[in-house]
Amino acid sequence: MKFYIGVTDDDWFHFLAQHQPDEVNFWRPRDKSDFKVIQEGAPFLFKLHSPNNYIVGGGFFVRHLFLPLSLTWDAFGIKNGAATYDGFRQSIMKFREGEGLNPTIGSTILTEPFFFDRKDWIPIPKNWSKNIVKGKSYSTEESIGANVWDQVQERLGDLDRREGELVINEPGVQYGKMIEIRSRIGQSAFRAMVTDAYKYRCAITKEKTLPVLEAAHIKPYSNSGPNLTKNGLLLRSDMHILFDKGYMTVTDDHRVEVSQRIREEYENGKEYYAYHGKQLQNLPEHNLDQPSADYLQWHQQEIYLG
Repeated sequence: MKFYIGVTDDDWFHFLAQHQPDEVNFWRPRDKSDFKVIQEGAPFLFKLHSPNNYIVGGGFFVRHLFLPLSLTWDAFGIKNGAATYDGFRQSIMKFREGEGLNPTIGSTILTEPFFFDRKDWIPIPKNWSKNIVKGKSYSTEESIGANVWDQVQERLGDLDRREGELVINEPGVQYGKMIEIRSRIGQSAFRAMVTDAYKYRCAITKEKTLPVLEAAHIKPYSNSGPNLTKNGLLLRSDMHILFDKGYMTVTDDHRVEVSQRIREEYENGKEYYAYHGKQLQNLPEHNLDQPSADYLQWHQQEIYLG
């Protein structure tokens, strides 16, 4: 198994350790390259800046995205490691001065974060170079990586027993399976991934004004709908409301259906009926991110007021 040790800011770590969120955004203000070092679900560990040369916690890798600063805050809020938007923005803009009001930053989304007490901090590997600025990957197939991961697992076991919350899969043949993260992706990650997959445009109208775009669950989270992109649609806020209330749905072949109930109940809806029978105008490029027929059928049968 391959895992990553990323260098992080002390204030970011201590703030999040205090709040104990269910997911975090490990952001980088100048990041412009894809993060392809580890696979989805692999551990991503936190190492503080020198002289605090210790591994102090970590999480499990969900996705690496490039998001506008405003969306990053709207999606993750204090999970970015800052108490306010102004404080978060200042942390970014001191590196991006003169680059506009809403620059795009790199966001490494992690789920199931864990934070070690000071007494449990792990010394950095012996081959860690002082020249490393961002981070370094290791493998449990090699002795140094195996030693680090063994220490992490030991502390995770202590956290599990102490808090009764953190659940790690049963060990595999050697160093343990990677965590099954698909069912644990949080609401913040869901919003960010759906918005990115739809390239900041409403699936129905192609509206691109970011503040009015919302990530809608096809099968609601309250009905055991997962936080997966294939269970999501990026919709303009009014479309989102109609979709959630059953006045609108999407067929298996991605056509919009608008219920007659809008006209019957409100004597209105001319704008919305104009979309009836039309193909969705915007879909994710990757098939795996496109709306799942299973979730669409559930919405048609359980929510739609046709």
